[in-house]
Amino acid sequence: MLRARLSGVSGLRHPLWMCGLRPFFLFAALSAVLLMLPWLGFLGHGLPLPAVPGGPFVWHGHELLFGFALAAMAGFLLTVVPEFAGGDEFTPTQVRRLAALWLLGRVAFWSSGVLGAGALAVSATAHLALLGGLAWLAAPRLWRDPRRKHLAFLWALAGLAVCIAGFYADALQGGHPARWLYAALGVFMMLIVVALSRVSMRIMNHAIEEAGIVGVEYRARPVRRNLAIFCIGFFTLAEFFLPGTRLSGWLALAAAAALFNLMNDWHIGRVLFRRRPLMLYGVYVFMATGYATMGLALVFETGAAGAGRHLLAVGALGLAIYAVMSIAGRAHCGQPFETRLWMPLGAALLAGAALVRALTAWPGADILTLWLVAGLLWVAAYGLFAWHMAPLFLAARTDGLHGCKGTAIP
Repeated sequence: MLRARLSGVSGLRHPLWMCGLRPFFLFAALSAVLLMLPWLGFLGHGLPLPAVPGGPFVWHGHELLFGFALAAMAGFLLTVVPEFAGGDEFTPTQVRRLAALWLLGRVAFWSSGVLGAGALAVSATAHLALLGGLAWLAAPRLWRDPRRKHLAFLWALAGLAVCIAGFYADALQGGHPARWLYAALGVFMMLIVVALSRVSMRIMNHAIEEAGIVGVEYRARPVRRNLAIFCIGFFTLAEFFLPGTRLSGWLALAAAAALFNLMNDWHIGRVLFRRRPLMLYGVYVFMATGYATMGLALVFETGAAGAGRHLLAVGALGLAIYAVMSIAGRAHCGQPFETRLWMPLGAALLAGAALVRALTAWPGADILTLWLVAGLLWVAAYGLFAWHMAPLFLAARTDGLHGCKGTAIP
């Protein structure tokens, strides 16, 4: 079955290229599993990882953010920009070129320990070209909107481009580039707030309609959203220029407070506990808790800032990508909302992974065991996703339509 679906994948008429999310969501799902397994092998048995500037922990952070998360973001933007801003869908040729840049970035970075600065330069060029290509495709459509209400996506691309350029500049100069990974995580948190404000309107109001509730409407209020973005951005800058200071801690607490305030938009009754709304709400729970944990750790100098950062990376980022890929992936492959248990089970596994990883900050904790358990929970969650969703990305739509939007086949 898999061989049949992969047959002809190099051709532009293969279903994999008919929608921008298909190859990139597939890359994200596979990398979530295949990049975590060697990391666990390194932690548990000392198995070697690709030799890169900064060492194994930088490789792990780089691949989480500039591999896994960047792939998910690319698939999301290639799909929603034509939907939000109008116009034709992006062509299979454009999608495939961007996918090739993502793959080139992986190979070049992994081989940089052997091939040296040349491979690092190729990797930097591939990542920046991917972001530049996304901006080149998206900017004209987003700018044509008289209200320009989706330009935040472009600012997120610009922020990530700065982080990637800074990362590789430090790496090429022999410095330790981890600070740019922390900054990139902040950019992704801001992007999540922007993206979920769009996604949640549709999901929450659909859930309200399904529940038969009359007279209630969910609205993502811009004031609360913008305050949260501002506070996250301010903390990200402070952490970059003044790392480890109490000022950074207070700003992290401000970001947590703004996110808890933002969550009030969601408190509209029992409909919140339906599976899709609850997954999206959980993203904000982890994000707010992560910044609160980091803030308290920095203010009181407890040394638990890493636990908060992993609540962001594993909980907020991991769950946001899982939820959006599960919901949007099925919708834009011509499938109805998922009703089977695997989807909430995977979300629960990710929540467990985030909590277990955060417990490594507990005094006397068996850190290695908790690391391994958290990683296995992550692998199980995205393994479930890949098992159920990868076949959809490789197959034609079952409704007989074409592309992301579901147009008639020409």
